[in-house]
Amino acid sequence: MPQTALERVLALVADRRDEFDEKRHVPREVVAEFKKAGLYRASAPRRFGGEPLAPAEFLRRIERISEVDGSAGWVASFGSSLIYLAALPLETQAELYADGPDVAFAGGLFPVQPAERVTNGYRVSGRWKFASGCKGADVLGVGIRAGEDKAGRPLTAVLRPEQVEIVENWDVVGLRGTGSHDLAVDGVVVSEEWTFVRGGEPTVDEPLYRYPAVPYAAQVLAVVGLGIARAALDHVIAEGGNSGFTGGPRAADRATFRIGVGRAEARLRSARAFFYEVTQEVWEAVEGGDRATAHQASLLRLASAHLAGTSFDVVRSAYRLAGIPAITEAGPLQRHLRDASVVPQHAFLQEDIYDAAGAVLAGVQPFPGYP
Repeated sequence: MPQTALERVLALVADRRDEFDEKRHVPREVVAEFKKAGLYRASAPRRFGGEPLAPAEFLRRIERISEVDGSAGWVASFGSSLIYLAALPLETQAELYADGPDVAFAGGLFPVQPAERVTNGYRVSGRWKFASGCKGADVLGVGIRAGEDKAGRPLTAVLRPEQVEIVENWDVVGLRGTGSHDLAVDGVVVSEEWTFVRGGEPTVDEPLYRYPAVPYAAQVLAVVGLGIARAALDHVIAEGGNSGFTGGPRAADRATFRIGVGRAEARLRSARAFFYEVTQEVWEAVEGGDRATAHQASLLRLASAHLAGTSFDVVRSAYRLAGIPAITEAGPLQRHLRDASVVPQHAFLQEDIYDAAGAVLAGVQPFPGYP
């Protein structure tokens, strides 16, 4: 039976994941393979040749890639980011997709930088952090402040790679292969038609663009942690039948190991079920023509933060259950531990999301900009 496009991507990632870690980015030719597998047209508008996927279907693909390598899953997840660009004018989007819908977008939106207003645009200068996937991107976004929308949200200016300097400073504990370097721009004029508000009102009327954009951005990152946790736990379960270094009982013959594995499995599957349950609920609403409610959007944020934190906890449990073999560089668990630790550190997935989601559930005001 021939391999599917996704299976070919999984095999490629497995073969090259050490290279991603060493180079600190996923190379452009690998991103090209992601495009062939449809990951970068998965959020492009159908009217411009895209093949938009239902969120749950896209998330499951990112989950599978992340089981093989978290960094690859993180970079592939930005195939979802074209939902942001649906807020650009239709004429701009037509130009953006003139050569096809397989467009890779990467953004370093913070810290937001002031921009000078000029005729029909903005003069953009500054430096921005955490532009994951920037070395393989076709277009790049940076956050600018030049007047705000009614919700106080900044603009994103869209630039071509030749207008941006990538400052290679991604030196981190985990998710090393994401290439989340800084972006620097020096006096580039960006026309107003190439700016948008992240999460702003889309100009495209298709179901995917009624799905909440910022909660979706949190989901595609959280599901990376899920894939990593699945890989870590599966590895420990598979190794549990082997004899230890000391010649004592196998891990699987010990009650503490079996209890730990059982608890971890239950926690991971429970968080995953909540995550996909809410995803399907919201998708059915927007596919039927409705807008997601603030309550629904908040549940997406809550399920994402919970999944990211639970996934990290499961990886830590797997690491402990594995014993001394977990510390070896040759084994996978040290990388799983490092990579999973990064996911809940993202601003979209930190502990304060529980507070904000609780506020929505209790009927009181959450922090500004949520959900």
